[in-house]
Amino acid sequence: MALCEDKVRESLKQVIDPELYVNIVDLGLIYTVDVKDPDEAGKHDVLVEMTMTSPMCPAGPQLVAGAKGAVEGLEEVNEAEIKVVMEPPWTQDMMTDDARDQLNIF
Repeated sequence: MALCEDKVRESLKQVIDPELYVNIVDLGLIYTVDVKDPDEAGKHDVLVEMTMTSPMCPAGPQLVAGAKGAVEGLEEVNEAEIKVVMEPPWTQDMMTDDARDQLNIF
């Protein structure tokens, strides 16, 4: 299967926010996944734009490192760049229904 955004997002689901115990995809922290064209070896560079639940999120460095490791762990990936953005600001409305259920938010 060719590398696509959905496969990258699935890999990112293994990164769990250590404070909320929910993965960063379901929390709505992943804004953009840009899979670049493959190089001569058939590997892709990937740019991920993500945010944090707050500008001073203490788990930020851990989440960024986890995201980079999850993406670069894919066989088809050469290098992952994780860019933290704060626009638009994260809100609870960005969470999936699964995340809301896990956090008892109705």
